Formats: sequence, C-alpha cells, structure tokens
Amino acid sequence: MAKKHIRFDWAAKKMLRDKKNFDILEGFLSELLKEDIKIEGLLESESNQDEEDDKFNRVDLYAENSKGEHIIIEIQNTRELGYLMRMLFATSKGVTEYLGLTAPYSHIKKVIVVSIVYFGLGKGDDYIYVGQTKFTGLHTKKELQLTKTQQRLFKKPTIHQAYPEYYLIRTTKFNDIINDK
Repeated sequence: MAKKHIRFDWAAKKMLRDKKNFDILEGFLSELLKEDIKIEGLLESESNQDEEDDKFNRVDLYAENSKGEHIIIEIQNTRELGYLMRMLFATSKGVTEYLGLTAPYSHIKKVIVVSIVYFGLGKGDDYIYVGQTKFTGLHTKKELQLTKTQQRLFKKPTIHQAYPEYYLIRTTKFNDIINDK
C-alpha cells in the first residue's frame, strides 16, 4: 500500500489558512529564521493593486518578527521562468506599501521573503538558499560599514540587516534527509 503524503503547499493554503493552525507555520518559520515569528494574516493577491493594470503581488501570508520586520511568505507550484525577478517585485511592494508619504526613509521596515517552490529554479544542490544585500569594496573587498549615527538611526549594526533578505526553499531538492531542526 503506497503512502499518501500531504504536500506542504496544500497544507499551507488549505489547513494553515485557518487562524487556529497558524502556530504550525509560525513554528516552521521561527526555526528557519532563528527567531520568534507571528503570522499577522493572509494576503489576497488582487487587493494589493493600486491601479487596475498594475501587477499584483502574489503573496500568501504576511508575518512579523519580534523586531517588527515584515515577512512575506509565498508558496509557488507552477513553474515560472522569471520567478527570481517576481521575488524582487514582491519585496519592492513589501517595502513601499508600508511607508507613508511624509515618513522618513529610516522608517522603512526590513522585508524577509520566504519562497517555497515546487519546481527547479536555477542550478545548485542545496534545498535552502539565503540571499542578502552586502556592499563590498571593489578594490579593498571589505564590506561597507554603518557609522554609529546610522546604526542608531536604522536600529541595525550592519547594512545587510536593514536590507531585504530572501529564503528560497526548493522542495524538489529536498531528499527526505533532515539536516537541522
């Protein structure tokens, strides 16, 4: 008799859409990001268009961490060649949608994107990839540092901690061997 497996995307989009089950996904995200995560709600794709012909942001869940940073979670089943650029688009929307017209740029909240994909995406052997923005000297190869004043303003010790961060989980590369929690 063959084992029946429940796919994570089905669980997240069906079972985990019920608020009483958010603790399951919060536990998963807390382990992945190594901090406490609280799911704030579900996002409806079409509701984040400013104009009728704007692209919309196909995000499934919205969460915040203990530092008030935004986390957007998307589960993608169908192959999309431009998916990496779509992640950039989602991040841009996540950054700009929560900053008022008169708010200073220092109020921009960090966005963390967690994408769970069920198709091949680039070349590589790992099933989890992390992407960060770091500014490295062209000649010195040293990372650009924030001044003490900038650290206080941004409430971050380094630049990459203020910029978006990406977690790309490639389910097709997971071989049923758990390497960590």
